[in-house]
Amino acid sequence: MVTTIPVNIKKIKPNATVPTYGSANAAGADLYACIDDSLTINPGETILVPTGLAVALPEGYAGLIYARSGLASKKGLAPANKVGVIDSDYRGEVMVALHNHSNVPATIEPNERVAQLVITPYIAALYNVVDELDETERGEGGFGSTGTH
Repeated sequence: MVTTIPVNIKKIKPNATVPTYGSANAAGADLYACIDDSLTINPGETILVPTGLAVALPEGYAGLIYARSGLASKKGLAPANKVGVIDSDYRGEVMVALHNHSNVPATIEPNERVAQLVITPYIAALYNVVDELDETERGEGGFGSTGTH
């Protein structure tokens, strides 16, 4: 069973599209480019794509902006910061920093789906500075220290 929560959303621009889910059990809601004309992103370039929306996420929740698999695999476009984070106290326009990872220019059309938004609860840590940490079997083993398979 899917859990739902109410999320207030404001259209900053009248032609903005409210996020939509592609299927009944989709975790991410599609975010749409709120642009009037086509937007070309050159190889290696990052462009902020407006959504025309602002959201009021409930306290204790964050919005995570992820790549759309089709856009990434077909056009080489994905969020520049890999995962964007929308804090519950942010009220500005949701922007998607799209980076062109390919070696050819890629074009975004008006109202094209450019990313997906996953809303998730989070836990805020209370960091305690200590002199020693508890011992574990792994210890200080870093990247690749637990084996290759």
